[in-house]
Amino acid sequence: MVPLNDNNPTRITPWVNYGLIVANIAVFLYELSLSPEELQAFFQGFAVVPAQLTAALQSGDSGQITAEVMTLFTSQFIHGGFLHLGGNMLFLWVFGNNIEEQLGRVSYLLFYLACGALAALAQWGFSMESTIPAVGASGAIAGVLGAYILRFPKARILTLVPLGIFLTTFRIPAVFFLGFWFFQQAFYGVASLAATTNVETGGIAYWAHAGGFLVGLALGPPLGLFSGKREDAISGSRPNRRIR
Repeated sequence: MVPLNDNNPTRITPWVNYGLIVANIAVFLYELSLSPEELQAFFQGFAVVPAQLTAALQSGDSGQITAEVMTLFTSQFIHGGFLHLGGNMLFLWVFGNNIEEQLGRVSYLLFYLACGALAALAQWGFSMESTIPAVGASGAIAGVLGAYILRFPKARILTLVPLGIFLTTFRIPAVFFLGFWFFQQAFYGVASLAATTNVETGGIAYWAHAGGFLVGLALGPPLGLFSGKREDAISGSRPNRRIR
């Protein structure tokens, strides 16, 4: 299922959300300019490599630890392909503006980055010795989705749904759309524990998705998700790298 838009307009211009989208696209364009060798070095230096993070923590070297901790943030702006980038940015476009309006610009940015970093740690917890770089914004975006389902469960999401060889659209309440999305991530995350191919040869970082979603649920309220900045107007109305 692909979200196209929601019936949840904002009263602000979500400049932070726009900036995050532009930053992700800019980094991806930079990736396209690199040779295969340069791109691999870029991933090794700025993506989360679980084995490197584990080794840094075990070493106790503050410089090494700092460098690896920084990848929890830099990896959020790296993507593994056009579909990876496009899917993540579509979800951020649809859901991020409302959360920025609710939290405020500074709090939203901090919330987004914190969700992404903690989501990466959730994935690291299940693959501490993996040497596969983990990249992508979807851990942070999952946090946005967690906040959205908590604040706007009745919002309706215009969703593209395949029915056999045909495509159609439905307006699906956010609680069902995002609830189903979270169930998928948790289910596949559990399934991946028994699938060495997912852990050792790359794939989708389901635990980052599920972890980010739960972090968004937890961090949203204390940061002001229910601060009453506006009324809920929609109630009762209308490759060999792990990607996340």
